[in-house]
Amino acid sequence: MTPEELKALIRTIPDFPKTGIQFRDITTLLGHGPGFAATVEWLAGEVEGAEAVAGMEARGFIFGAAVAARLGLPFLPIRKPGKLPCKVIGVDYELEYGLDRLEMDPGSIASGQRVAIVDDLLATGGTALAATELLRLAGASVDRAAFVIDLPELGGNERLAREGLAVRTLMQFAGH
Repeated sequence: MTPEELKALIRTIPDFPKTGIQFRDITTLLGHGPGFAATVEWLAGEVEGAEAVAGMEARGFIFGAAVAARLGLPFLPIRKPGKLPCKVIGVDYELEYGLDRLEMDPGSIASGQRVAIVDDLLATGGTALAATELLRLAGASVDRAAFVIDLPELGGNERLAREGLAVRTLMQFAGH
C-alpha cells in the first residue's frame, strides 16, 4: 500500500480531547489488516540495523512490538510509572498540560546497544525525547526514531534532530 492509501486509513476526530484538536485515530489503521502490515513493514525498514526496538506506553507498544517481532529483535517497553515490578530508572518530563514520567528496567539493555524508538505519533517530541534520555541513561545508543504520523507544525522532528536522532515519518497531517 502507498503512504497515501495508509493515510486514508487514519480517522480524524475533531475537537478531541478538547476543542480545536484534530485527533488522529490509529484504530482504523490497526483494524485494516493489510494497512497495519504495510505500516509495520515500512517502520521495520526505517529502523533496520538497530539491535533493539523501544516503544512508549501505550500506542508505541503496538507498533514497536510488531516491528521488533518483524525484525527478530528484542522489544524494550518504556513504561508509565509504577508498572514494573523490578528496580527501575525514570525520567520526568513536561507535557503540554503538566508533568509526566517514563520508567524502564535498566537491566534490559546492554551497554552501547543500538536502540531505535518506534511510536505512532510525533507531536512536540516531548515523550520521545524523554524516552531517548532514559534509554541513554541505561547505556543505550539511540540515534533514530520512526513514527507513523508527524504533526510538523508542533516541531517534534526538529527537537529530536537537535538531540542527534534521525527521524522518519510515514505520513504528515497539518494542524494538531
